Amino acid sequence: MGGRPSSPLDKQQQQHLKGQVDTLLRNFLPCYRGQLAASVLRQISRELGPQEPARCQLLHSKKLPRVREHRGPLAQLRGHPPQWQPSFCVLRGDGRLEWFSHREEYENGDHPLGSTTLTGYTVLTSQREYLCLLDALCPDSSRDHTQEEPDPLLEMPVSFPLFLQHPFRQHLCFSAATGEAQRAWRLALQGGIRLRGTVLQRSQAPAARAFLDAIRLYRQQHGQFSNDDVTLGSDAEVLTSVLMRELLPALRAQTLPGLRGDGRARAWAWTKLLDAVHAAVLAGASAGLRAFQPEKDELLAALERTIRPDVDQMLRLRARVASRLKAEVQGPLESCLRGKVDAQLPRITQTLLSTVEAELAAVRTLLTQGMDRLFRLLRGSSSSTQLRKEVYSFGEMPWDPELMQICYREAKRSQGQLGQLAALFGFFGTQSLVFGAQDLAQQLMADAVTTFLQLADQCLTTTLDCDQATQQLEKVRGRMLKKLLKFEGDVLAVGSPALTIEGIYEDVVRAFLLQRINRELKKALGARNMSCILDDCSEEPWDQAETDVETEAPRGTCSRQPGPSTEV
Repeated sequence: MGGRPSSPLDKQQQQHLKGQVDTLLRNFLPCYRGQLAASVLRQISRELGPQEPARCQLLHSKKLPRVREHRGPLAQLRGHPPQWQPSFCVLRGDGRLEWFSHREEYENGDHPLGSTTLTGYTVLTSQREYLCLLDALCPDSSRDHTQEEPDPLLEMPVSFPLFLQHPFRQHLCFSAATGEAQRAWRLALQGGIRLRGTVLQRSQAPAARAFLDAIRLYRQQHGQFSNDDVTLGSDAEVLTSVLMRELLPALRAQTLPGLRGDGRARAWAWTKLLDAVHAAVLAGASAGLRAFQPEKDELLAALERTIRPDVDQMLRLRARVASRLKAEVQGPLESCLRGKVDAQLPRITQTLLSTVEAELAAVRTLLTQGMDRLFRLLRGSSSSTQLRKEVYSFGEMPWDPELMQICYREAKRSQGQLGQLAALFGFFGTQSLVFGAQDLAQQLMADAVTTFLQLADQCLTTTLDCDQATQQLEKVRGRMLKKLLKFEGDVLAVGSPALTIEGIYEDVVRAFLLQRINRELKKALGARNMSCILDDCSEEPWDQAETDVETEAPRGTCSRQPGPSTEV
């Protein structure tokens, strides 16, 4: 870490990167425009489709997804050359990390020394693991560790480290004073990373869905058919990640040999260079998307005006094309699925279901414990101040990283097993799966807490004595737990692309695969003696049009959970 800082990018390098970003936008935006049309059509078809009858369900929490602000002193490796220095760090509610020289600077409202959004970072708490990662960045079998410059990481062993590692950005190195502080920061940082990463996945806006589909199609056009975690982050961050992956091989070949320093100092310099390239690409991608925003708004409004009057005709046309494509591909596709999918699908299904069921069980347990604490206080004739404090804590449970860790760890435990199973199909996005399951747990907890508090508010009056209030809350508790059980089957959500030949073809292929997935889910849920059928949870948005061509399978009875809010 004692090497000289990397030189900033020169004008020629900056112009080269600008040209790369311009080329990316020029090739990507046509895909985006096409998927905007598909997304508007999908949304209108759902609005006009048959509506499910009203069912007893949880109220939707109106609180935006967020992380609880966390702040405190940490040692930080910074400066030129890098040195361990005291810092005061603040994790904002939107998942942005800031650091100051002293607490007073933060309290006075001064600008931070530095800040970063946590998208794409990984938290490491092992110094040995982090040093091994640095060694792997710039492998050099001929290096002599005895000749290396002094390394602050090695000179001063860190007892409670917090290393933030990113594939394309400079690493951030912190150290806590105690193990308790280290754990609290780790949980807070992981919450911020997940919040920033799932912005697009949580969104119900047509533009967000169109963007994700456009990224997938753009990558397929460039020969990248595997599925990974590239779509974590905002639209500009996702585009930046796509381009950085394309640039990385040439960048490594051209610049690594010329980097100064040896061993880990050289790896540290490499992360600084990557950070400069990433910043330039992100700035260009953000500017390009901002420039496209007015056109996108006009396009969405125009699509709404033109598609809605002709939506029935468009859906019938799509159904006819889908029927012809289905007849052509059914034989080869069935053969392919039997040979490559059927044998692995039961194991993947069981792993996914077990993970979600464990998370939901943890949510129920945590919610029950919170309600029980309220009952104990009420029965014990606690002061109104203490009771109000406990009610507030109960309402904040979904945003408490320590409490929610009980739920989140269930998804994390299955990540390795899911990765081994899904890799057989070219799927490497297990981090997205884990984040999605954790988001589900947090949203479900937020909805359950909101429902309980509103039902309690409705039934409690000033005329009730303590025993009567307790009896009313017991009834609310029973209703809450029954409602919560109705969501155990709502675990899958799969969408479809556009009214284009390519989009319809992919939708036909996906429909065949969904039939097999739903069949395995029914088997698994039947074995668990669960009554919820998942036909309606696979979210096929073209059912209304498909009934013009063939008879639709009986629809299920699983209630649909309201989608979470989008912005952070």
